[in-house]
Amino acid sequence: MSVDDLPPSPASAVTPLGSSVIPIVNKLQDIFAQLGSQSTIALPQVAVVGSQSSGKSSVLEALVGRDFLPRGNDICTRRPLRLQLVQTKPRSDGGSDEEWGEFLHHDPVKRIYDFSEIRREIEAETNRVSGENKGVSDIPIGLKIFSPNVLDISLVDLPGITKVPVGDQPTDIEARIRTMILTYIKESSCLILAVTPANTDLANSDALQIAGNADPDGHRTIGVITKLDIMDRGTDARNHLLGKTIPLRLGYVGVVNRSQEDILMNRSIKDALIAEEKFFLSRPAYSGLTDRLGVPQLAKKLNQVLVQHIKALLPNLKSRINNALFATAKEYESYGDITESRGGQGALLLSFITKYCEAYSSTLEGKSKEMSTSELSGGARILYIFQSVFVKSLEEVDPCEDLTADDIRTAIQNATGPRSALFVPDVPFEVLVRRQISRLLDPSLQCARFIFDELVKISHQCMMTELQRFPVLQKRMDEVIGNFLREGLEPSQAMIRDLIEMEMDYINTSHPNFIGGTKAVELAMQLVKSSRIPHPVARPRDTVEPEKTTSFASQIKTRSFLGRQANGIVTDQGVPTAADAERSAPAGNSSWSGFSSIFRGSDGQAAAENSLLNTPFSEAAQDVSQNLSTIYLKEPPTILRSSETHSEQEAVEIQITKLLLKSYYDIVRKNVEDLVPKTIMHFLVNYTKRELHNVFIEKLYRENLIEELLKEPDELAIKRKRTQETLRILQQANRTLDELPLEAESVERGYRIGSESKHEELPGTRRSRTETNGNGRLHM
Repeated sequence: MSVDDLPPSPASAVTPLGSSVIPIVNKLQDIFAQLGSQSTIALPQVAVVGSQSSGKSSVLEALVGRDFLPRGNDICTRRPLRLQLVQTKPRSDGGSDEEWGEFLHHDPVKRIYDFSEIRREIEAETNRVSGENKGVSDIPIGLKIFSPNVLDISLVDLPGITKVPVGDQPTDIEARIRTMILTYIKESSCLILAVTPANTDLANSDALQIAGNADPDGHRTIGVITKLDIMDRGTDARNHLLGKTIPLRLGYVGVVNRSQEDILMNRSIKDALIAEEKFFLSRPAYSGLTDRLGVPQLAKKLNQVLVQHIKALLPNLKSRINNALFATAKEYESYGDITESRGGQGALLLSFITKYCEAYSSTLEGKSKEMSTSELSGGARILYIFQSVFVKSLEEVDPCEDLTADDIRTAIQNATGPRSALFVPDVPFEVLVRRQISRLLDPSLQCARFIFDELVKISHQCMMTELQRFPVLQKRMDEVIGNFLREGLEPSQAMIRDLIEMEMDYINTSHPNFIGGTKAVELAMQLVKSSRIPHPVARPRDTVEPEKTTSFASQIKTRSFLGRQANGIVTDQGVPTAADAERSAPAGNSSWSGFSSIFRGSDGQAAAENSLLNTPFSEAAQDVSQNLSTIYLKEPPTILRSSETHSEQEAVEIQITKLLLKSYYDIVRKNVEDLVPKTIMHFLVNYTKRELHNVFIEKLYRENLIEELLKEPDELAIKRKRTQETLRILQQANRTLDELPLEAESVERGYRIGSESKHEELPGTRRSRTETNGNGRLHM
């Protein structure tokens, strides 16, 4: 069977589907109209767009068959008009059929049989919102027209595009109207009826231009060319109607409007439709375009295109409504039920406290149901701070990094006082190691503060969604746990201070891991030799004999018995004898001889003493003053430092001190790395986890506080009521979709004009080999 052999598609093939699908969408529009601008569900509809005086109102009235829209020379449509055409059954008794309108803003809804009254109500409702001086508003008016003479169609008549503001219209009225139109036609669920008068250039059509912005491929746009009867003589719109000028997938329909004279003379729309038919029959240019001419063809086309459009959108529409229903139900559940009894409020408060404490413990123990897979959270962050922040930072510290060799030598010299010590004293080591131990206090306290901050974050994360209902309770719980955590932080920090002070108060050099004096000396000697420190040009008093240096190391038994140079020389017998001094004096040194003779008691010395005793004191003093000049000492500087050079012996002492310092610091560091986390866990983390529930009960679960804590803000009550209403509307919409009959699931792909003698396909479509019969069944 070829396409041309297909039988004509009867009107009944479309009627069952149109009469079931479009009314359901209309019902959905009524349902969602209750939400107003809050509705986020875009329903299938047809938006009528065009410039001012393009003939939009005439087209709509022709579709209805009655005069009901405001008229005038200026802008008439100043608010969007949601127009639902509902086909009713003709009377079986042959009487006159009833036609009426219903406004959705009437409560209760009432029928209006006088269409002049419908016009006045539209004008009054427009003036109520937009003012009486040509103002424009985007708040729609809902109107239903019931008539046996219409097909089921859902339209939105939008304000006409105007260029020059009049009355109270703002200077940017054109931009505002265009924005309003785009909010409707940008939705893929919206079909666009672009109305353009035939006496204007189609390429400059405002309606087609704005439709092209929202539907660049022309898949959702139907072109309507009005006022074909007033085109210039010798011209016609045939090429426009065939889509040769600006192609549209859904094609064009040409109509003839009533003139202003017809309106003033009360010429009926029925007569106008007859005159329209005669006009097209009398114009040979429009022969063969029957399916593209006249208001009846426009109505049929709109009906069939809308039915097919609805069918294509039904799956997505069902999915969107179900998703919105689920989200709204979840939001409403988060607001909870209203509990007014005192017993119920107490149980609710206790439930909140228990849930919060369980969530807090679960998060710390890593048992939370909402465990993150993208980052560390809860107790894992605490472990990271202990191991990767605290311990790692301490291990990277060198206890001698801020101690120079001069610092250590100065400390050793200061510990000897006014005497030159024979051994390296213990005091410099203890002073230096205490200073390094004290450096561990700040990072330990900082670690405790880090854990405190993490617990505060966890406490905020555990705030349930239900608590948003009660801001007073949420605030008080936040205050209670904040104070409780601070109470746990204080003993943690106090214990950490005690730990550091204990380490500083007793330097346990008997610790089994401590390096000890003997080993330190051996290592120090090796370090000094390997470093090959050049011997400085030392002062005479600092000269050390090689054999003395060797014997020095062999005499060391422990760290506390390290011999030092006495006046630059380490000896086994103490002070050198006078004979040794005389032997060591250089020959011909009269001053040294004189100095030596003082200690030997020679004859010359005795003679000098006798002579001095027999000489009067004044003469002796005069003789001395004449023979000796006065000796002046340099004043010592305010700040005294050790000499820049040091001996090999001092280098050994410095190395020994460093080795002892590092060894003991490592012992203390390991103790701190172990005890500080234990302290924080005991006094802060585990303590708060154990006692948090009891603290909440003590601070919050009081009879005189329950009512205050569970007081909801007025805004929340409004939100609950609004969400409840939205939930009711979505449930109603979902039930409405369930009413969709089975035949709505099977729709022919091509659009066919009902009972035309010629079976031409709509432009841009292909006729399917599968059609439906009058019972909605498929046949070939």
